[in-house]
Amino acid sequence: MRQDREVKDVQPEFEERVVAINRVTKVVKGGRTLRFAALVVIGDRKGNVGFGTGKASEVPDAIKKAIESAKKNMIHVSIVNTTIPHSVTGVYGAGRVVLRPAAAGTGVIAGGPVRAVVELAGISDILSKSLGSATPINVVRATVEGLKNLHTVETVAARRGKTVEEILG
Repeated sequence: MRQDREVKDVQPEFEERVVAINRVTKVVKGGRTLRFAALVVIGDRKGNVGFGTGKASEVPDAIKKAIESAKKNMIHVSIVNTTIPHSVTGVYGAGRVVLRPAAAGTGVIAGGPVRAVVELAGISDILSKSLGSATPINVVRATVEGLKNLHTVETVAARRGKTVEEILG
């Protein structure tokens, strides 16, 4: 007797971290409607990271929606050994996040939202400073913008049509 099994999409297992949950109230004619907004960061600790937001009347539903949104917004981060290849500043709205490479063994020196994104991306040594907006969503978006702008020496050399030695001088 043969059993038919459904083949599910094989995706790498992502680790999830809830960064913030906000209570959102809408005032309508009959009173107030209460909902929850969740901000979730997911990553595989191998250079892939994403964030998403979800809103629902129950917290678990909002988190589930945020995770689905995060899977659609994945980016790949350039990592050299355990840190980032160069310093970068991510800007989103009024939020600015400065990310600097650190020596091995330094650890992740970052605040809450930045720490979540950086750790789930797989970076274990980094220095960061959040400037401007302290709203978690803006800080996460600024961090992701900064990580998007990272380039390794190999990618820059390939883009310019040169060798790595010519780039490094």
